[in-house]
Amino acid sequence: MNINCIVIDDEQLARKGLCNFIKEVSFLTLAGVFSNPLEALAAIKEENIDLMFLDIQMPKMSGLELLKSLSHPPLTIITTAFPNHALEGYELNVTDYLVKPIPFDRFIKAVNKIKDYIELKAKITEGQKSDDYFFIKCDYKYERIYFGEVLFVEAMQNYVTIHTTKGK
Repeated sequence: MNINCIVIDDEQLARKGLCNFIKEVSFLTLAGVFSNPLEALAAIKEENIDLMFLDIQMPKMSGLELLKSLSHPPLTIITTAFPNHALEGYELNVTDYLVKPIPFDRFIKAVNKIKDYIELKAKITEGQKSDDYFFIKCDYKYERIYFGEVLFVEAMQNYVTIHTTKGK
């Protein structure tokens, strides 16, 4: 798995710190570093960006204004020195909120959350696209049975019992 990410922060020291953290994580690929949201807009719209590390208070346009302007923003981790914007950030569906200075263990926790989310989303999408399951009516409701989970089928006069890895 490879997660393309960008860093948007007006502070050079903060950008450098995040870039160093990103280099330490094998599944993160740094696709761009920007000192303001206006520079980042083109990259967000034209490139395949999965994740952005976004500062809130920047000149010309705040990080929250950038989020509001995007119809389909990438997954976002807010990186700021101001914890008082957390609620507004979560209302904009950010995945995590890191307060500067960011400890590496907290950074890892946030990016692992992103990784887990992307992997889960891929599994769900993969399951929806393939026809590797069927439905049966069981106890007045429909159950989805995956072919790969079927161990054997037992005939019982007018009924059938399907034994799977999850039960009968």
